[in-house]
Amino acid sequence: MRILLTEPIAEAGMALLRAAGDVRVANATDPAALAAGPLTDADALVVRSSPVTAAMLAAAPRLRVVGRHGAGLDGIDLAAAERLGIPVVSTPGANAESVAEFVVLAALSLARSLPPALAALSGGAFPPGRSLPSSVVGAGLTGTMLAGRTLGLVGLGAIGRGVARRAVALGMTVLAYDVAAVTPPSHVRQVSLDEVLRDSDVVSLHVPQTPATTGLIGPAALARMRPGALLVNTARAGVVDAAAVLDALDTGRLRGYAVDVFAPEPPPADDPLLHHPRVLATPHMAAMTHDALDAMAVAVATGVIEHLKGFRS
Repeated sequence: MRILLTEPIAEAGMALLRAAGDVRVANATDPAALAAGPLTDADALVVRSSPVTAAMLAAAPRLRVVGRHGAGLDGIDLAAAERLGIPVVSTPGANAESVAEFVVLAALSLARSLPPALAALSGGAFPPGRSLPSSVVGAGLTGTMLAGRTLGLVGLGAIGRGVARRAVALGMTVLAYDVAAVTPPSHVRQVSLDEVLRDSDVVSLHVPQTPATTGLIGPAALARMRPGALLVNTARAGVVDAAAVLDALDTGRLRGYAVDVFAPEPPPADDPLLHHPRVLATPHMAAMTHDALDAMAVAVATGVIEHLKGFRS
């Protein structure tokens, strides 16, 4: 069996794949380039965050399975895969704890005004002859605690639940909205989306990008949020209207925005989100821990191998 990876994954998963077949790494993510050559004799395809288009699938007559190293499937043409009878496997939950930790890190960073404080310190903005604590207050960089405040989750899957556990440990009240009929844990109160937006000091997004969620956090949603609230997006770029967020930051409606996902990726160097003083912009790294990368690599390799075994039999 010939297994093609667009990019390498952690060695724990690579070793499993090598034991199952002939593994090749294209070191390329461009759909046209992949369809023109590397995919033509592949039995399995493993991708990280790059797209899998209908043209790619059509160019791979031997393809028996697509593995997604991650949870979201919005970059894969699932309709084309179903039409061609190609199953798609992913790794839901494998990175949940890593992302949940990152969300809390991002919320704390915004609440304590870390992005502008670090920029001020490294830029020499604090005058000599005055204590740093006094300078922080004078520069308007005084933060707020998360204890006693309310976290609102949009999406209550594995990541959202992980964030909720950590938020409760910090002394926060947790509200959650999920479009699916889920039973919330005892420490989470399930409410409507309007209530999450209206009553939360921190809103964190944990939904896939679908037609229903594209632009979900736009001008109307931002207007319903508490003045001075914080927004964290580790989900998908398209769930948020970036221009509306920048406007809300500039008017003071939104106190801070943490964003780990972009469209396109990487973002252009002049993307205003990368340079706004109240934005914490990070390079899609919420799941990038050795622990999560090993777990995702093993999970995707195991799923791909199981499908290839079934084809052999």
